[in-house]
Amino acid sequence: MIPCFSCQIGENMGNKLILGRVYKHFKGDYYLVENIATDSETGKEMVVYRTLYGDGILYVRPKEMFLSPVDKEKYPDVKQKFRFELQDIKSVK
Repeated sequence: MIPCFSCQIGENMGNKLILGRVYKHFKGDYYLVENIATDSETGKEMVVYRTLYGDGILYVRPKEMFLSPVDKEKYPDVKQKFRFELQDIKSVK
């Protein structure tokens, strides 16, 4: 079973974090969520994710930020609701 983490941001519910799944950033690139870590200084949960382009660099970002809505004032033309959105990728077979 793949762990699933839900996060409530303001009034938005349902943006889920599922380990081992692919997410699309609102600017267009795709990332694989690998794990959840805890920041040793703050105790905050951090999402560990890898780029699915280039060298496959590993990044961390606070879970709250990862699941947050796109700032529509800063990015008014973005269609995506959340900063990272879970993708439903179908098999080619």
